[in-house]
Amino acid sequence: MAPPDHPASPISAEPQGTAPGAPGIAPTWSSSDKDLVGTAAEGSRLWFTCGHGIVNEVYGPRIDIPQTRDLGFIVADGAGFWVEVKRLTDRQLRLVHSGVPAPIIVHRHPRFTLQLRICSDVEREVLLIEVVLSGDEDLRPYVLLAPHLGSTGQHNRAAVARHGGRRVLWAEQGPFGLALLACDANGQDAFAQASAGYVGYSDGWQDFARHGAMTWAYAEAGPGNVALTGALRSRHAVLALGLASSPVAAATLAASALAAPFAKRLEAYVRGWRDWRRRGLSPHRKAPSAAGLTSAVKREFAVSALVLRSHLDRTYPGAAVASLSIPWGSSSDSPGGYHLVWPRDLVECAGALLALGDHHACRNTLAYLIATQQADGRWYQNQWLGGRAYWAGIQLDETALPVLLAASLAERDALHGLHAAPMAAAALRHLALNGPSSPQDRWEENAGLNAFTLATLIAALVAGSRFVDAASARVLLALADYWNSRIEDWTAARATPLAQRHGVAAYYTRIAPPQVLWQGPAALQQVLPIKNHRHDPGQRAAETVGVDFLQLVRFGLRAPDDALVRDTLILADALLRRDTPSGPVWRRYLGDGYGEHADGSAHDGSGIGRGWPLLTGERGHYELAAGRDPLPYLEAMARMASPLGLLPEQVWDEPQPIPERFLFPGRPTGGAMPLAWAHAEFIKLVLSRQFGRVIDQPPAVAARYQGRRPEAALACWSEAAPITQIARGQGLLLLLPRPARLHWGRDGWQDVREQDSRALPIGLHVLEVEAAALTHATHIDFTWRWHEGGGWRGVDYAVEVG
Repeated sequence: MAPPDHPASPISAEPQGTAPGAPGIAPTWSSSDKDLVGTAAEGSRLWFTCGHGIVNEVYGPRIDIPQTRDLGFIVADGAGFWVEVKRLTDRQLRLVHSGVPAPIIVHRHPRFTLQLRICSDVEREVLLIEVVLSGDEDLRPYVLLAPHLGSTGQHNRAAVARHGGRRVLWAEQGPFGLALLACDANGQDAFAQASAGYVGYSDGWQDFARHGAMTWAYAEAGPGNVALTGALRSRHAVLALGLASSPVAAATLAASALAAPFAKRLEAYVRGWRDWRRRGLSPHRKAPSAAGLTSAVKREFAVSALVLRSHLDRTYPGAAVASLSIPWGSSSDSPGGYHLVWPRDLVECAGALLALGDHHACRNTLAYLIATQQADGRWYQNQWLGGRAYWAGIQLDETALPVLLAASLAERDALHGLHAAPMAAAALRHLALNGPSSPQDRWEENAGLNAFTLATLIAALVAGSRFVDAASARVLLALADYWNSRIEDWTAARATPLAQRHGVAAYYTRIAPPQVLWQGPAALQQVLPIKNHRHDPGQRAAETVGVDFLQLVRFGLRAPDDALVRDTLILADALLRRDTPSGPVWRRYLGDGYGEHADGSAHDGSGIGRGWPLLTGERGHYELAAGRDPLPYLEAMARMASPLGLLPEQVWDEPQPIPERFLFPGRPTGGAMPLAWAHAEFIKLVLSRQFGRVIDQPPAVAARYQGRRPEAALACWSEAAPITQIARGQGLLLLLPRPARLHWGRDGWQDVREQDSRALPIGLHVLEVEAAALTHATHIDFTWRWHEGGGWRGVDYAVEVG
């Protein structure tokens, strides 16, 4: 039922009745292009975001649970004039204090100026907003609040009620409640009138759109997609939005926060961030001192440190979400968005905090990862903070990266007794038995062998060998050497039409199908599914190029001037680089569909992949490794940031702007913003430049390989990687999950032998056929039976020698 087109009666003293229009329109989140993300440096378990000059999602009591869609304002005179301030274009944003995530937002209109100062209470889950309206005396501010409790806009209930004599706007859904209170300069209730309604039918915006004034006063709405409206009797007021386990509890917190002046709460908020900066960072890394850094780069460095700190949770110390945003949120009601834990993003961010000297935060991250590791040694693709899977895919780089984080702490003698070895051993066992082909690459789309994933797995095997016994370390290092020696055999495409068109001999493909392990280069002719298109373009694996190969240089597996690296760089620049007014940016891979459509409409499962500032940072690390100054890439990233320094997931990389969709060349798109990983990359690149080396390059890996493809003494076979050929002079190492008896022969089951597997303390079982036993063989035939359960494997395997 829709509300009437005109007010039925004057506003009553107290709201009455249930709003019409249930359950409201389909809910969505707010836009993902945030102006700022904020939280107290310590204490309070509340996080807030601002976008388009108003408050957007507010999270609590955990950083993975958004509880609102937005909290905005209308300025009106009650006689037909009204303006929703988020639609004003004359807007100024700045920080209350440098290095503190608390904004001053000033909206200007010919008839008024509305100033907002925003922070959170450092001791309570309460967001505080100081509202100051100046200009035409006939105008008053009105508050619009859209609850999305429990990470959804569905099934919410809203009401206008009283709490201790104050008018309160509150909402509840499941175990969550919120309450919005307001006070004037004297601490008195500042709400003159209020109403609850259903979004799209009886909410406050619809009231103003139909009547030019606030005329409705409904006492309650829900369940559904609900909204609350409050008229402020004072032109200078303070709002307190409390979050708790019930509306009454939330109102108690909000009223407590209003018991002291806003200035006092803001002072405590600022002091907390200044104290963290003094305690939390190594002195020489608070302000990078390398010559030639521009003020914009230095500013972005400081903002990036704040962003990373602001993405850490407090219920689960060390856990951090990928972004306090929902990509293309204004067209989605996804319960997940990016406010989830991706082990990869988490480790990348922890690595930046480690580079900043915040060892305590990194130990907490490692402890969290230890706690959420699965029994088989891996981690979920992503998860809620408590460890419950959201997407339960398997990405092997996410199993390798926690090992590298542990090794990085150990190298700095910063583990401080943390028991990292059991975690590392379980993860390394999983990698040995399931690699080198990953069910998903780092972009979460395809199974196969990807250069980024391979580099990360090999680095983990080498760096992580410090956590295991000598016998296990020998096997892990042999496996790392073998995988490293085969990277080009598995992932390089040679003499293809694509190579010929661009004048190169060969290049690393984006990802090789798993079958390349036993079929060889012929497998690269398979079609590689691209899942973010409505219709698969049917590209062969050999025709798909990405930027992931740069990780081989970053981790010291290949030299920057390696011929194949250089050729792939030529191809990647020709196919994936886009030059924007902000600077160069790269798309993830040829044919990517994760981004806006050509007309600028939101990604809806398909689109066109746009340039990622993160990848500009990765290119900067390559340039540093090659002996060149990465400063141009830092400057480009800084120019791609929002006015207050937030780095987006993607930027609009087309030459023409689409102003009506807020898409401008070199500026943020509707993807996630901020992307915490991009801020981590920026910090790492600044510090890498300062120290003259890639700071997250594992020393043990660089020392072992020195940028060169190794000779592997052993070829490694597992059920996940059933190779069919080894080089003459190599031994064969079988990796099995449990004890077995090997039955093998040469050249058609001649000279048959049997031998038992050897158990390693990390839980691997290995069988080794020495090279000397294969000197005159053309191939080896083998099968086995498990010790427990008996019976032969039932499959005969053959591996060619030569």
